[in-house]
Amino acid sequence: VQVVESGGGLVQAGGSLRLSCKASGFTFDDYRIGWFRQAPGKEGKEREGVSSISFTDGRTYYKDSVEGRFTISRDNTDNIVYLQMNSLKPEDTAIYYCAVEQGQKRLSEESVVFWGRGTHVFVSS
Repeated sequence: VQVVESGGGLVQAGGSLRLSCKASGFTFDDYRIGWFRQAPGKEGKEREGVSSISFTDGRTYYKDSVEGRFTISRDNTDNIVYLQMNSLKPEDTAIYYCAVEQGQKRLSEESVVFWGRGTHVFVSS
C-alpha cells in the first residue's frame, strides 16, 4: 500500500495551497480518503481530522474551523484526492497527513487504516 502526499510549502497568511494525495495498493468496497494534521508542539497527541471524502458516494466532511476555506475533491480513476486550502491562517501551520479511513467515525484516527508520511504547511503572519 502506498499513500503519498505532495504540495506542501510556505505561504503568507491569506494565501492558498493545494495538497495532493495518491493512494494505491488496496481494494476496499467502502472507504474515505482524508487529511489530518499535527501542529508544532503537539507531537505525540492525536492528529486532528481536517477533511475527508467518500469514494463510495462522494460525500465530504470538514472540521468546523476549515469549513468554507478548504475544499476536498477526488479523481476516482487514479484514487487521487486534492485539498484546496484558501485564506490560510498561521494556525493552519502543521504537518498534513493523508489517510485512508474506514468505519463510522469520520475524521478520527480510530478510523484510519493507512497513513501517508506527511507534508509540511507553514503559514507566516
